[in-house]
Amino acid sequence: MKTVDLSHLGIEAKNIARNPATSRLYMDAIRYEPSTSLSAFGALIAYSGEKTGRSPSDKRITENAASKDYVWWGDINMPIGEHTFEINRERAKDYLNTREQIYVIDAFAGWDPENRIKVRVICTRPYHALFMQIMLINPSKEELADFGEPDFTIYNAGQFPANRLTEGMTSKTSIDVCFEEKEMVILGTEYAGEMKKGVFTLMHYLMPMKGHLSMHCSATACPTTNRSAILFGLSGTGKTTLSADPTRKLIGDDEHVWTDTGVFNIEGGCYAKAIDLSKETEPDIYNALHYGAVLENVVHDEDYNVDFHDTSLTQNTRGAYPIEFIDNALIPCIAGHPTDIIFLTCDAFGVLPPVAKLSEEQAMYHFISGYTAKVAGTEMGPR
Repeated sequence: MKTVDLSHLGIEAKNIARNPATSRLYMDAIRYEPSTSLSAFGALIAYSGEKTGRSPSDKRITENAASKDYVWWGDINMPIGEHTFEINRERAKDYLNTREQIYVIDAFAGWDPENRIKVRVICTRPYHALFMQIMLINPSKEELADFGEPDFTIYNAGQFPANRLTEGMTSKTSIDVCFEEKEMVILGTEYAGEMKKGVFTLMHYLMPMKGHLSMHCSATACPTTNRSAILFGLSGTGKTTLSADPTRKLIGDDEHVWTDTGVFNIEGGCYAKAIDLSKETEPDIYNALHYGAVLENVVHDEDYNVDFHDTSLTQNTRGAYPIEFIDNALIPCIAGHPTDIIFLTCDAFGVLPPVAKLSEEQAMYHFISGYTAKVAGTEMGPR
């Protein structure tokens, strides 16, 4: 079994599995977590507990002299002090050191070799390890052997709560990112999407520094010209559904960077909303949710057939699967400059007609305004 020494980080756990096989993670999940099971098609069914969506009101950015002038502080990017970050990181490490088994996933974010970063995820749940193995780009055996120290480390101690008395904490949930240390600490939430969003947060910081545009969008490519099209929209507005277009090549469904040479996907997998999913309406996504995929917070019957219409646990049911599970995926996930830019909205106010062709000025106005709307269930809390 592959392992790794984390003692230099203050983590002394005896059993550390590094980049374990999917089958190992399946076995551990079923063995150690009674609620975990397999769907009738072989996907791992896992549950994230109390939090079934992201917690943006509990996310903090460490305020540091080196980066403070490059962060747009406000209701979204809320600051904490460096000492508070260190307290939460130590709390996470203390919890990790109490576990008999922890998992380390070493992988890449970004398909462009010139702009990719090395990410290390340290977690305790097999489901979290498999999720990030799906959502990141897995290294070859040679790349893993030469991986070295990561550019970004995620300490996921989500089963352990934050201390409410720690300065800057508003609840038992805390998601903290430090750009200087290039680290992320998760406490008090087991929702897997916090990890992928943490990677995107760092790329949002790093890529503009290099003159690149990081984008929350899906992207496809023309099979003949390799020119791309990008679709902007918040979670639940249709990015993943529309990117699964059988007439085009899939670059990615959620996180991309636009450089001087074209567009590349940050992620190695897709994270699709599963509510009302069916083989008839979304066959590519439906067929991708087999062995090697994760189904999150779904309801199943006694034969483990998933009822995608049942939202009794959450409206934010999800499926994560490697991008190569989509037959028309473009590997590596890199394409040329966009020929079309599409904004997806969930407009309850009639500001725009259902389909609108915008002038260059209108497109810039609505893009800068962030014009769209949130879909129920994707986030926890008041925002």
